[in-house]
Amino acid sequence: MPSNSPETAAPPSSGPDADLRAFVLGLPKAELHLHIEGSLEPELLFELARRNGIALPYATVEALRAAYAFGDLQSFLDLYYAGARVLITERDFYDMTMAYMRRAQADGVAHAEIMFDPQTHTGRGVAIETVFAGIARALREAQASTGVSGYLILSFLRHLSEEQAFATLAAALPLREQYGDLWIGIGLDSAERGNPPEKFARVFAHCKALGFRLVAHAGEEGPAAYVRDALDLLQVERIDHGVRSEEDPALLQRLVDAQIPLTVCPLSNLKLRVLRDLRDHNLARLLRGGVMVTVNSDDPAYFGGYVADNYIACAQALGLSRQELAALARNSIEASFLPWEQKEKLLRRLTAYIR
Repeated sequence: MPSNSPETAAPPSSGPDADLRAFVLGLPKAELHLHIEGSLEPELLFELARRNGIALPYATVEALRAAYAFGDLQSFLDLYYAGARVLITERDFYDMTMAYMRRAQADGVAHAEIMFDPQTHTGRGVAIETVFAGIARALREAQASTGVSGYLILSFLRHLSEEQAFATLAAALPLREQYGDLWIGIGLDSAERGNPPEKFARVFAHCKALGFRLVAHAGEEGPAAYVRDALDLLQVERIDHGVRSEEDPALLQRLVDAQIPLTVCPLSNLKLRVLRDLRDHNLARLLRGGVMVTVNSDDPAYFGGYVADNYIACAQALGLSRQELAALARNSIEASFLPWEQKEKLLRRLTAYIR
């Protein structure tokens, strides 16, 4: 990974870097763009492989980590889907989700909206009930024990067909009564190239009619036009990534005027070569231009940083002030799908912390 990415080792005990880390960890924040399968650390991946008798093409954790050198989004997705093969039982999904929730709490996350990809698992013969049960049990236990709340966003894989998305939705809907307190949203992820938003217009219209909150990946490797189409054709409320919106001034002004949130993932953009140097990232320009940008980790096990690492790396590379870091945290809370009274509670916590 480029030299300007954050180290995962323990931070220094004193000095400016330690002060910055302490400030970021203390910021009450929400994480809105996190793929739970992308939080599967190599150590747990190996443990689950042993538990389930699955052979891995890597001999050691170190060898697997060395493979995390991606040329583009597709090269990452190939490894991501291969790693997901170790997730078989409810316990596997529980362990993965609980590991993320513990890390999120340590990073100062008060609320997480977690994306999950049922098609990645049902295509391997894992029942969708198993996927829901493991993830949901971890979210409920984490909220009871730590106070960190969580929602679920069921995401369709855009490289598959809309018919397959409809089938996945039909399989999941009988579980809505059981998990309706957690499952509040529908998303769209996987490879953008060749899979424009319009491909899923009918299924998103159906999900909107069912009362789901809607988000979609757009404008990461796809053009700014995909962001506009996600808004107009899919009727989404948030754009996941969206960094290429800047290429269309009219679209950018629309994002500012309507305060449509972008869930930006800076270290992911760096790792997937959306840009070559974090100092070139447009996060600061977007924020200072009035766009409601938020900072998130995307697939932190693969991209070398959880949400606090992303805040810190951006502060260092882009010269963000503490006030701007606090504004990013505020945006994350306001852009969440929490009820307004819960948002107000978190915003009061944030205001008190800044003071």
